[in-house]
Amino acid sequence: MTQGSAAAELESVKLPDTVRLADGGADLVLNGVGLRTRFFFQVYVGGLYLTKKTTVAGAAISDAGAKRIALHMLRELSAEQFNNALEDGLKNNHSAADLRRLDARVKQLRALFDAERTAKNGDVIYIDYLPGTGTRITVNGKLKGTIPGEDFNQALMRIWLGEQPADSDLKKGMLG
Repeated sequence: MTQGSAAAELESVKLPDTVRLADGGADLVLNGVGLRTRFFFQVYVGGLYLTKKTTVAGAAISDAGAKRIALHMLRELSAEQFNNALEDGLKNNHSAADLRRLDARVKQLRALFDAERTAKNGDVIYIDYLPGTGTRITVNGKLKGTIPGEDFNQALMRIWLGEQPADSDLKKGMLG
């Protein structure tokens, strides 16, 4: 993966203006960046990379092209805390039927983060969507696994960009 020059800085985290997904071959541009807070604690800086910029959440979610959500951790979270937050985001933006359809892949995602045990301050988590391949999870440059399905990636994107996002200020930031 190659990266361009820094386009944004938030909480001392510098995000490049462009990235290239190595095996996806796609050049992505930084769409926006924001800060995830929970109970006044800064949790992570999140960046959204797309093939072309948009300010419309639905367009970012439904775009079938490559994309990346970059999470730069600002505090330590256990795997359980991280997984629970992801699952809460899924529950807040999907019907019970949708969740049943996604269940096996959500369990796969949980297992990937359970294996990590802890997300530490300074860790970088990439959630990359590669068309035809699926959602690739990378932690600190190490591939943790890939989960199939464009629908699964769209479900994950709704955690940050859905009708009930994890953090509305983060959503606004990610959408520029």
